[in-house]
Amino acid sequence: MTVRVMLISPALNAALREARFDGDAPLDAAGVRRARVAAPDVPDAGRRLRGPSVRCAGTAEALGLRAVPEPAVRGWDMGRWSGLRLDEVGAAEPAAVSAWLADPSAAPHGGESLLELCSRTRRWLDSLGSGSDGRAGEDRVLAVVEPSVVRAAVVAALALPPESFWRLDVAPLTLTALSGRSGRWNLRCGQPLSPAPAD
Repeated sequence: MTVRVMLISPALNAALREARFDGDAPLDAAGVRRARVAAPDVPDAGRRLRGPSVRCAGTAEALGLRAVPEPAVRGWDMGRWSGLRLDEVGAAEPAAVSAWLADPSAAPHGGESLLELCSRTRRWLDSLGSGSDGRAGEDRVLAVVEPSVVRAAVVAALALPPESFWRLDVAPLTLTALSGRSGRWNLRCGQPLSPAPAD
């Protein structure tokens, strides 16, 4: 079965602006405004999902989507680093941060390694592309997911080396589309949903 999986990255919030590890803060007023402006450009889909984070829930709501929370597309589990800024952790644990950036199997924070995140995301994609998720008739899936999940999906879909994850940038409120089936995906990435309004 061929399926189209459309991933929307969430709008900005304080945690993204401050380079925090998945602080799961709600959207700020500017993020809500931008998502509402983008709402008319959201593509249609037979199935609408979202990551379980507050940020994904707020983005889906501001986009006017009735999206079902999906645990399989939750954000990267950063363990005890969750909510902290990268510069804080880098100053307190430089060796741990270096290991985390250099070794895809490292999880010095006690959460998921990069390999675990990519594997989890690959299993979710494969379940959609094979029809094994029990929804064989739904060939268009739209999901609001954290940027880390978008990056992991691209790595998994294109069978890239895990280190490629660090070379991918995902801007807020952009659409990344994968089409194909388990084991064979095509990519269309980084489409803005609409021009950003002036704040």
